[in-house]
Amino acid sequence: MRLGCHGLVVQPYWVAHVKDAPLPIISVAGFPYGTDPGELKARAAAWAVDQGAREIDIVLNLGALRSGEDDVVAADIAAVRGAISGVTLKVILETGLLTEAETKRAAHICTMEGADFLKTSTGVLSRGATVEDVQLLKPFNLVKASGGIRIWEQAAALVAAGAERLGTSASEEILAGAPA
Repeated sequence: MRLGCHGLVVQPYWVAHVKDAPLPIISVAGFPYGTDPGELKARAAAWAVDQGAREIDIVLNLGALRSGEDDVVAADIAAVRGAISGVTLKVILETGLLTEAETKRAAHICTMEGADFLKTSTGVLSRGATVEDVQLLKPFNLVKASGGIRIWEQAAALVAAGAERLGTSASEEILAGAPA
């Protein structure tokens, strides 16, 4: 809160422990691999919301997308969207593992199924966010750039490219590098 951050991202177990924090609580489902079936992601997301989460980040089923199973990808997102109606839903695409065509296809599917934001990366499986990722996703939806953001110049470039939010575990270090 002191840094002006939007919210606090925690694993589902911790949601109830921090639900009274003065920032919105954000939790995850299908993290970090995205391979949980849509029904399981939906139940996990609903459980986290019941515990106090106000936003949910899910990981796209990369295997299904890369195998051309767009119906599975769409069904996963739709299941979560249906389970947490009215709650902000961000879908992590893991852009560093996708081709440009796959990224665009994923962005389209996510947006059509009700995602509120497209998120670049988990910060676990591949490279983090790039300006090019943000520019690629921006025409489809709101963008949260995440993964590997460590310095002010990088954060500023991502925002200038169109990211509405940044996901980072280095907020204090980034802001310390901001121009006076």
